[in-house]
Amino acid sequence: MSEADPRRNVRRGSLLSLTSAVLFGVSAPLIKLLLPSASPLVVAGLLYLGAGLVLALPLAMGVRLRTPREAPLVRDDLPTLAGVVGLGGIAGPVLLLVGLERVSGVAGSLLLNLEAPLTILVAVLLFGEHVGRRGMAALGLVLLGAVLLGARGGDVRVDPLGLLAIAAACLCWAFDNNLTQRLSGKDPIALTRVKCLAAGATNLALGLAVGGTLPTPWMLGATVLVGVASYGLSLVLATLALRAIGAARHAVHFSTAPFVGALASIPILGEVPRWVDLVGMTVMAFGIAVLLREQHRHPHAHDELEHDHKHRHDEHHRHDHPPGLAPDEPHAHPHRHERLVHDHAHASDLHHRHAHAHGGDSGA
Repeated sequence: MSEADPRRNVRRGSLLSLTSAVLFGVSAPLIKLLLPSASPLVVAGLLYLGAGLVLALPLAMGVRLRTPREAPLVRDDLPTLAGVVGLGGIAGPVLLLVGLERVSGVAGSLLLNLEAPLTILVAVLLFGEHVGRRGMAALGLVLLGAVLLGARGGDVRVDPLGLLAIAAACLCWAFDNNLTQRLSGKDPIALTRVKCLAAGATNLALGLAVGGTLPTPWMLGATVLVGVASYGLSLVLATLALRAIGAARHAVHFSTAPFVGALASIPILGEVPRWVDLVGMTVMAFGIAVLLREQHRHPHAHDELEHDHKHRHDEHHRHDHPPGLAPDEPHAHPHRHERLVHDHAHASDLHHRHAHAHGGDSGA
C-alpha cells in the first residue's frame, strides 16, 4: 500500500462528510417553509419516514440495493443499532423539541453547537479516537463561526430545563455518531433505511398523539423530497465518512451545516447576510482548511482483529478467502487481521484505534 492511499482515503472521507453537511444544512431553510403546515414532531417524523420508505421501496419490489461488496447487518449488530435508533432518531429529536419550547430561538441555535464537542469527547474518552492540536484548533474555529452565525441578536432567554434538554439531545446525537461509526463498516443503505423507518414512524406517531396534524398533500410531498436528500442521502454519506475518518473529525466537518443553511437562506427565505454572518462563514471555512491540512502519522500497532466490511487487498488486508468468493475487489466477507506494526498517515477509521504517547501529536 502506497503512502498516498491512506491520505486519499482521509480526503475522500472529508469530502463525503462535507457533502453530508451540505445536504443537511440546506434543509434548515426548507423546513422553515414546511413547519407552518404541521407540527415540528410530525415534520421530523415525515422527513425520516419519507427517506426510509424511498430506501425500502426497491427492497419491497424485490430489487436488492445492497451488492456483495458491502457487509450486511447481522444479529450481533442489533444492540448497537438499537442505540443508534433510540438515541439519535427518537430521544434526540424529542429532547430538542422539549428544549426549544423553553428557550429562545437564538439560545437554541447556540446550544446546538454542543453536539460537535460532545461527539469528540465521547469519541476520545470512550471509543479510542485521537484528535491532535490541529483538529482541536479546527473545532474551535468552526464552533466560533457557528456561534457568530447563530448570534443574530434578539431574545437569548434560557430556561434551565430547556438548556438541559437541548444539551441532552446533543449528548444523544454524540453517542449516535459514535455508535454509527461502530456500524459504518456495514451496508450504509441498510443502516440508513432501518434508522429512518424506525425513527420516522416513532416521531410521526408521537407527533400525532400530542395533537399534531399532517401537512397538505403538496407540503407532504415536499417534506418527503427534503427528507430523501437531507436525511436519507445525507445519512448514507455520513456513514461512509464515519467509516473513513472517524466520529471526531466527521463532527468537525458536519458542524459546517449552519454555514450551508445560512447561505441557502439567502435565495430560499430572502434573508440578507450581515457582516457578522460573513465573518462567521470565513472563520468556519478557515477551520475546515486547517483540518484538511492535518496529517497524523506515527509508528503504530494493529492488534489481531476479526470483522466484516468492504475492503481491498492492501497492507491492512492480507488474508485467505472462503471457497466460492469471487476475487473481484472491493468485496466484503468476514476476515481476520494479524498483528501488524507500521508507520503511515492515518485517521481514526475502522482499523486505527490505538493509544498515543502523552503530548505526542506527530504533526496532527
